[in-house]
Amino acid sequence: MSSTSEKSSTSSSLLSAQTLVIMGIVWAVMALLFFLLFSVPLSEDKGLPLWYRIGTYVFECGAYLGASLVCFRNWKSPHMVSGRNVWLGIGLGMLFYFIAGVLFGIWELYFEVSPDVTPADAFYLGSYVVLIGGMVIAVSSKRLNLEIWQWGLLAGIAAFGIVVAIWVAAPDSWRTQLGMAVPAQEVVTGAAPTTKGKEKAPAIENSAESKAKGATAAKPAPSEETESSKAPAWVMALDEQLSPYAYAINLFYIVGDVFLLIIATALLLAFWGGRFSQSWRMIAAATFSLYIADMYFKWRDTQAEGSYQSGSLLEVFFVFSAILFGIGAILEHDISTRSRQSRRTRRSA
Repeated sequence: MSSTSEKSSTSSSLLSAQTLVIMGIVWAVMALLFFLLFSVPLSEDKGLPLWYRIGTYVFECGAYLGASLVCFRNWKSPHMVSGRNVWLGIGLGMLFYFIAGVLFGIWELYFEVSPDVTPADAFYLGSYVVLIGGMVIAVSSKRLNLEIWQWGLLAGIAAFGIVVAIWVAAPDSWRTQLGMAVPAQEVVTGAAPTTKGKEKAPAIENSAESKAKGATAAKPAPSEETESSKAPAWVMALDEQLSPYAYAINLFYIVGDVFLLIIATALLLAFWGGRFSQSWRMIAAATFSLYIADMYFKWRDTQAEGSYQSGSLLEVFFVFSAILFGIGAILEHDISTRSRQSRRTRRSA
């Protein structure tokens, strides 16, 4: 009787895991179709419609919330081979991303402002800390006995990530000297300019015209920004207080992305071919997706000079990242549960 009940519980657990994985895949496919069909703006003046941008936040935040729930399920289970603290860190990272996405959406969609720093950045920063902590625990729990070519691959990916990060974070003067700067009139932002007032004048213009433009720009209309934005006074005051920290925060993001890329490669090599390789391949793929989406977002935001609005096609990798983190957690829970039940069956036999 006991063996029969254990087999039935194993099959139900397997069915539950399969159902959750299918749900995650369906969510990812729906998000991909949504981004593919509607990420192109109808016109440069109007930009992306509001309903589309709301939809992107729904897909992203829903994916991160679901991933956090399955990661916290692993944390509560005492049978996780990789350890409960690993999934606590990853689960907190997913939860912080969810909260940050909600806050950032309020600032962008409701207040209609695009500040350099928002309260969402506190949760984004926290997500990097706990994600890196959880993944470091996972790597340290397994000794890295890598071959020479594996160390070479790890070094090559690290070098690639560093080069891309430097290029994204490079000042405009560096890009101009290297011939990589994009002219301002050729940048396609895919959105209407925001009301942050960060537009830059052309580099070459008549001196009289420049003086006239400078005099006009020096005295903007008092109600110009308030009329085009729903942001209350405390939001604008908070923006002014947090703006000086924008460079340091962006630098932290870039360094964190590179570190996540390196540790994801180490995880992929450390768990390659092992019993739990499937789940950690998903975790590594999730980290790669997060790196792609985050670097692309920072590059587009830099090129658009503050007038960029979220919702571009490659930002679907944010959704893929959350889905892959969730699938990795589901696979690990399923394998850990089945291995424990198989040990019970052998003992009873």
